[in-house]
Amino acid sequence: MDVFLNTREMQGLKTLLFVYLLVVKAAAVCPKPEGEGNLVLTTEALLMNDFPEETQVTLECGNGFQTDTGSGVITCIDGKWTKPDLTCKKTDCGPPRPEPNMSFDLTAGTLFGAIIKAVCDKGYRLSGSSFKQCYAPGWSGKAKCNIVTCMIPNEVINGRHLWDSQDKPKYGDPVHYVCDAGFSLIGKVSITCTETGQYDSDPPECQGVAAEETITTKMVTPSPATPAQGGGNIVTTVAPPKVTVHRETTVTSATGTVPPRLQGDRGIMTAEETVAPSTVTPTTSLQDQQDDTLNNNVIGYVIAGVGAILLAVGSVILLHKCLMKKKGSYDTREDLKPELLQFQNL
Repeated sequence: MDVFLNTREMQGLKTLLFVYLLVVKAAAVCPKPEGEGNLVLTTEALLMNDFPEETQVTLECGNGFQTDTGSGVITCIDGKWTKPDLTCKKTDCGPPRPEPNMSFDLTAGTLFGAIIKAVCDKGYRLSGSSFKQCYAPGWSGKAKCNIVTCMIPNEVINGRHLWDSQDKPKYGDPVHYVCDAGFSLIGKVSITCTETGQYDSDPPECQGVAAEETITTKMVTPSPATPAQGGGNIVTTVAPPKVTVHRETTVTSATGTVPPRLQGDRGIMTAEETVAPSTVTPTTSLQDQQDDTLNNNVIGYVIAGVGAILLAVGSVILLHKCLMKKKGSYDTREDLKPELLQFQNL
């Protein structure tokens, strides 16, 4: 009977001991750890399901942060996790990669989460994102600075521009203008493409030449004298009307006429020369007009010489007639001599 009682007491003690062990063991298990702030569990810790007494797990810095100090290991003691000793700091993206004709406003810094602005140089225009943000892998956003262009300018009346490229003028490119023959340029000779995509001024204008040039030519015309004046020659200078010259000029010479006839009683000698009017239309230069004027003067001198010769011959004939009349007054019949008959018939 005593043995039976001892056996039952032993079984009760074992049951109590088992229950005690279960309770103590259950009290020593830690809950699954969680990250705090910028600390997160490692991949290995995330795969664990049970965290019994003295279990260790590791924490790490979250996205955009990197380890500053500490190891990040925590331990389960009496059902609680120890405090982590890990500290993290933000990742530094550093200055963005340089781009042609682009700069950045780094006032906000270069640490994780910072936003900076892209700025193009003068004469360039931004395409793409005008802002960049620092993420864990680096800066986000793509941008490019393209040079500013202006529209090809229109042609001007009575002139043209000298831009011969199919491409549009770029920032700083000048566009030159010229006027057609007979027109002068009013305004700037060239206009320049600015950073706004507009030209710095309006195109110039081409207007007709206002100034006039006047050319005066002189024509020398011979004028024969009468016998009473001694058979001399009188040279008269005639100034033709002024001619207005633009690009192509027309010079009209005066008409010179050898006036009038020389008449006698018998043996009439008539000298008559008429210079036909001529019109010269030069298409080259003022030098050609001066050469034509010189040629006309030479012709006038030739005509004057011919007229003088004719006057001299006429004077000789008249003198001979006078001598013949004087011989006939004595009735010597010398006027009927054969050697003189040839003069009578003139």
